Amino acid sequence: MQKNWRTPVLVLICGGLIMSLGMGVRHGFGLFLQPMTLDHGWGRETFAFALAMQNLLWGVTQPLTGLIADRYGAGKVLISGTLLYVLGLVGMALSTTGTGFVLSAGFLIGIGLSGTTFSIVYGVLGRITPPEKRSLALGIAGAAGSFGQFALLPVSQSLISGFGWLEALLILAAIAALMAPLSVVLAEPHRDLAAGRHAQSAWDAIREAFGHKGFNLLTLGYFVCGFQVVFIGVHLPAYLTDKGLSANVGVTCLALIGLFNIFGTFTAGWLGSRYSKKHLLAAIYITRSVVIVTFLAVPLTPTSAYVFAMTIGFLWLATVPLTNGIVAQVFGVAYLSMLGGFVFFSHQIGSFLGAWLGGVLFDRTGSYDIVWTIIILLGVLAMAINLPIDQRPVARLQQQPA
Repeated sequence: MQKNWRTPVLVLICGGLIMSLGMGVRHGFGLFLQPMTLDHGWGRETFAFALAMQNLLWGVTQPLTGLIADRYGAGKVLISGTLLYVLGLVGMALSTTGTGFVLSAGFLIGIGLSGTTFSIVYGVLGRITPPEKRSLALGIAGAAGSFGQFALLPVSQSLISGFGWLEALLILAAIAALMAPLSVVLAEPHRDLAAGRHAQSAWDAIREAFGHKGFNLLTLGYFVCGFQVVFIGVHLPAYLTDKGLSANVGVTCLALIGLFNIFGTFTAGWLGSRYSKKHLLAAIYITRSVVIVTFLAVPLTPTSAYVFAMTIGFLWLATVPLTNGIVAQVFGVAYLSMLGGFVFFSHQIGSFLGAWLGGVLFDRTGSYDIVWTIIILLGVLAMAINLPIDQRPVARLQQQPA
């Protein structure tokens, strides 16, 4: 009885809730940019650099936390990640210097996110879900994370308006702490014993992956995803207010991105179980570029901003279940968290540059025009990078009995 109570459905529900909380709290950080920089007298570059470091540390530590979860089970990683996440939110609230803000919002939350989000949850789901249902399960978990972005964004804005940004961060820390009890369901208590039976070592898995052209192409393409979504998530509210729209329009846009992300991520997971994942990825990247070009070309109004948010939201994290699905399909699930973590590291290098360059170039030029141009061109490049990927399982898996 004890070893069977962690059913795939229960794991999916709790994993989805963890994703909702972890991604939902983080999604609202852009709302703190203007009030915190004004109160502290910081430039936007200071705030942007802290969030850029958050994304970079998230990516740097993701392969390691993924390896620990693959080897010993996800439970301890999830609980440790939750603790760091909560401490980082408290540190954000109490920081009075740029250095303190970077250490809390950047380092603590960055490492905390690596232990509470995609690669860790997806690794558990990939191992517990049958292959024919895996892409759909990853899509549902990603959609749950998207729901958190939608649901917690107005909560964050209400907390800032009602209590102030400092108190809002402390309340969000209490909300993030709810991930700890949910982690018990994803604990994989016998994972350390199973790891001893792996036919492949972690080092051999790394060598196999990086020796595979498709893995490297997938990793390069994911860089673009990180650059695009983090720039938009951090800087879109400020961009809209700079253009004369009210702050509520920016909040509504981020909420719409989270809402339509639910449908987009679920749809991508569903389509990924039926059609070529690499072709779906290529279509997502080029469509993002088309959507951004259209957004910048038409007159900016609240309506055009909302339409942009809905459209880009549908494409927002649709890449995640497809990317992780390709990794599982090609290399198997024994080291899915670790290998997914390496791919995600590239994503987070892009995230670092998207967040940081947005602040730097705005402070230097007074405009986001250069960065918009960069992300449009990167979308075209990502489409071309994903098309040659070989999605067939490696020979090692083809030789194994079903």
